[in-house]
Amino acid sequence: MAAEKKNVMKDIKVDKLIINCCVGESGDRLTRAARVLEQLTGQQPVYSKARYTLRSFGIRRNEKIAVHVTVRGEKALEIIERGLKVKEYELLARNFSDTGNFGFGINEHIDLGIKYDPTTGIYGMDFFVCLTRPGARVSRRKERKAKVGYPHRISKEDAIQWFQDKFEGVVLSKAI
Repeated sequence: MAAEKKNVMKDIKVDKLIINCCVGESGDRLTRAARVLEQLTGQQPVYSKARYTLRSFGIRRNEKIAVHVTVRGEKALEIIERGLKVKEYELLARNFSDTGNFGFGINEHIDLGIKYDPTTGIYGMDFFVCLTRPGARVSRRKERKAKVGYPHRISKEDAIQWFQDKFEGVVLSKAI
């Protein structure tokens, strides 16, 4: 008999990468952070508003305080690679969610290979990676919507294994 067949429907791929940069205030700093995200991704970022007023932070309800951008496809993989290079391909086990997604943050955007500009400043950002398998659309389509079966869902262990195989990354149990 031939070699053991591999089920292609079980392959894990990146659905999307969300990069969030929360400045905590509207105005010039926020527009500069949006420009940094646009340089990084080549896409127009979206502004996020505060949900409620926090006087201690000095933000009001519906004030724009953050920018984020969603990247898909090959560009997402390339940006994830650059972000993980900053983290030295080391993530904590708590960075992975039970639903098979993971996220991490970087402190300085200039580590990603963007040239430092004194007029812009330095911004940190959060990377959040959503993983999926082929056939996950059945839970989101309009007609004949159905649940994704439990064996086909991505678990925390599946996501960690994918990260270790794809990027030769290291998953630490605790921060050093």
